Amino acid sequence: MSKIGVAHMEIVKKLELYRLENKITQQDLAKELGVAFSTVSRWFNGKTAPSKIQQYHVEKYLTQKKIIPPAKSGKEVK
Repeated sequence: MSKIGVAHMEIVKKLELYRLENKITQQDLAKELGVAFSTVSRWFNGKTAPSKIQQYHVEKYLTQKKIIPPAKSGKEVK
């Protein structure tokens, strides 16, 4: 079993919850995030975690959808 960080798992859980609540397919979510369907599927199955750049884009996506608050770094995600 791979070691996936807690922060990665939390962001994936939030993404999955958003997807389910809004009836978005994994395929459509993958298109919106600019990644392959298999990438999203692996995240949700716990096989892999988003890379740092993927996590940045997932956080940006969830911030735009008002699921998570903007980053505390002082830089606003646009």
